[in-house]
Amino acid sequence: MSPDPRAVLSRPAPEPDLTVAYGEHPDQVADLRRPPGATPPRPLVIVVHGGFWRVEYDRRHTDSLAVGLARLGFPIAQLEYRRTGQPGGGWPGTLTDVRSGVSALPGLAAAALPGQVAPVPPILVGHSAGGHLALHTATRSPQDVGGVLALAPVVDLAEAYRLDLDAGAVAALLGGGPADVPDRYEVADPRATPPPSTRTVVIHGTLDQHVPVHMSRAYVQAAQALGADMHLVELPDCEHFGLIDPESPAWSQVTAAFRSLVEDH
Repeated sequence: MSPDPRAVLSRPAPEPDLTVAYGEHPDQVADLRRPPGATPPRPLVIVVHGGFWRVEYDRRHTDSLAVGLARLGFPIAQLEYRRTGQPGGGWPGTLTDVRSGVSALPGLAAAALPGQVAPVPPILVGHSAGGHLALHTATRSPQDVGGVLALAPVVDLAEAYRLDLDAGAVAALLGGGPADVPDRYEVADPRATPPPSTRTVVIHGTLDQHVPVHMSRAYVQAAQALGADMHLVELPDCEHFGLIDPESPAWSQVTAAFRSLVEDH
């Protein structure tokens, strides 16, 4: 029997080194991880977890991903944010939390990890709904983002609503469909906003049953037509969770894409 790819979501991992707060709510925090050994200052890597924006899923699900990225020699921040199903989550709190966290975390991490965080904008690594939030932040706050690695991101909220991904996840986030709250889709939907101006790599497995790969194909094609520095890497034998699993065959391609974003730093 093949191993369950979802096992990565609950795999034990080392505890983070410390936690910092970027706001007053208990979920406006981020866990920090130091790279092992002596390393020069490197850009902060902010990991934005997925889970279709729902409160049932939190930053613990990206522990293995964060540990794997730290082992590449980078300081890591696992960003938490208010989610649907809890007060302040959904529109607009989920989106504003991530933007606020991304803006504040480089300074907070530099103070907490002396000599390890370079004074440059962070790299965002987002999975699934976290990929959507990373791309949204890079579009709305380009000065705060040095690059985006979007792993199986939800890049077309109108299409995700039409497909009813995760049984109403987009409606829960935005408060309705495109006909109900069109102004919110104009702000939050990557397909309705200009692409990020920073370098972006989208990775998507063609076996993904949670977020269809055709959405990433169309999004990247449209962004490239507008001149965006964006590239799509399709993995033909990968499903949704292999992209965040350092033990999966996909990890070498994830790390190669990640290194392409940080090679100038």
